Amino acid sequence: MRILFIGDILGRSGRAIITERLPGLVRDWKLDCVVINGENAAGGFGITEAIFKEFIDAGADAVTLGNHSWDQREALVFIERAPQLVRPVNYPKGTPGRGAALVEAKNGKRVLVINAMGRIFMDPLDDPFEAVEREITACPLKSGADAIIVDMHGEATSEKQSMGYYVDGRVSLVVGTHTHTPTADHQIFAGGTAYMSDVGMTGDYDSVIGMQKEEPLNRFLRRIPSERFEPANGPATLCGIAVETNDATGLAVKVLPVRLGGRLSEARPAFWE
Repeated sequence: MRILFIGDILGRSGRAIITERLPGLVRDWKLDCVVINGENAAGGFGITEAIFKEFIDAGADAVTLGNHSWDQREALVFIERAPQLVRPVNYPKGTPGRGAALVEAKNGKRVLVINAMGRIFMDPLDDPFEAVEREITACPLKSGADAIIVDMHGEATSEKQSMGYYVDGRVSLVVGTHTHTPTADHQIFAGGTAYMSDVGMTGDYDSVIGMQKEEPLNRFLRRIPSERFEPANGPATLCGIAVETNDATGLAVKVLPVRLGGRLSEARPAFWE
């Protein structure tokens, strides 16, 4: 199975490169499953129903969220009628929506998508390890799902790496989101799980983590907020991770970073070209 996970879509420029490039990537790379983190898609803060549908129409099979899940209040309502929209699984009981979704890939296979949020330097949610364990026990790789993707949304690299090792051999991919900076540690662990500490954002990198530079600089220099953060709207770089799995095991056999457009150096999965 060919899986493409695309990192945090940031504002208008991030959305634009998705609508422009993703349909062609699905066709040219013969992608079976596309997952997008969309928690910053609406002006940098949250997601709307219209934007969610825009991603699905462009070729996404599921959209994950994170600590900005509810910044757009409408998400609390429309998530209930959007089975492909996945918020952190370790939110408290009774939170709207779902933290895991079994979606049908483009090739008819079953893909379990789990969104978990770290607790180091983040909100003190429920234990993400216990929550992920619950989901992969209920829907194991191969008997319940043909592939399993875990979006670990967090600040701390150590927490993300620990999650990767914890589920190694039991899921297809553990990919970190949230820091908006792509890491260079894409690899396949000994048990067959593909891993990357942070996939990076899909947005304008002439910015401070996707925001226009002036206000973040002002706050660091003077410690006084003067304006709200606004997304940078220059040309975006689409950042993702490409994973190919073994159909017999559901585990990864190939993994490479994806960077297209914008300011960052290009990276393409040569095994799909």
